[in-house]
Amino acid sequence: MRRLLCLVLVVVAACAQGPDTLPPRPDGALRIASYNVHYIILSDAEGRWGVGGWEARKEPMAQAVRALGADIVTFQEMESFRRGSDGGVNLARDWLLEELPEYRAAATGDWREFPPTQPIFYRPDVLEPLDQGWFFFSDTPDQIYSRSFDGSWPAFASWATFRDSRSDEDVTVVNVHTDAFSRINRDGAARLIAERMTPWIEAGQRVVLAGDLNALNWMGPVRQLETAGLTFAGVTGSTYHLDRGLNLFGAIDHVAYANMRQLGAPMVLRRKFDGVWPSDHYPVAVDLAY
Repeated sequence: MRRLLCLVLVVVAACAQGPDTLPPRPDGALRIASYNVHYIILSDAEGRWGVGGWEARKEPMAQAVRALGADIVTFQEMESFRRGSDGGVNLARDWLLEELPEYRAAATGDWREFPPTQPIFYRPDVLEPLDQGWFFFSDTPDQIYSRSFDGSWPAFASWATFRDSRSDEDVTVVNVHTDAFSRINRDGAARLIAERMTPWIEAGQRVVLAGDLNALNWMGPVRQLETAGLTFAGVTGSTYHLDRGLNLFGAIDHVAYANMRQLGAPMVLRRKFDGVWPSDHYPVAVDLAY
């Protein structure tokens, strides 16, 4: 039985491998990517998710982001924390901006006024940021760091509006990360996201939702957001791999859009870089047209 289990795990891990790079972005398309990069524990010197682990995976992560070839990348869990931290340290954000000078960060700011752990990277040669904001998945969504519906840790959406210099079109990108463990919080977040995005969609604005919904394609949060007018890109296969390349269930990282058109199938970059998994999630990407 043990040999059979080991064989199954080897096969599942082998299935995790994907292309080294994604196909080129079609002319005029907007490539949107989403990547949960796992938080960093500043008080842990050696652990996989501590500072030592970050040193081992930071260059592979930069390679992964570069391989996406995306115009916009929404990040989740881009957080460096320790007990008593003031939120001013963000190792992953600062490293990637230094290593990838082709990107700038939107949907971020002074931690006392703007939660900095879900930035939206964009290419300034293509996109001009026009506005940004946030709302928390809470009964008091406009109160920064307000606790979730069941009283647990805060979770939120960040968003930014950009103008595409190639077409002079505007697009608003909403970056989300919903609760993995609480259905109350997950369903409440989907309801609030729908409430906030529906007026934009009905007004004809081009909008994109990207992030870690912790929900499969058939689950309630996805269906609720579809009812609000969003079309999901149809990401299939695992996007969370337990930091071992194990594809045990379907996609929980998604891209959805309204008042835009999808070009081709969604893409998932399932591979190591320099022999290292940069995160316990795979990045996903979708090409959209105005």
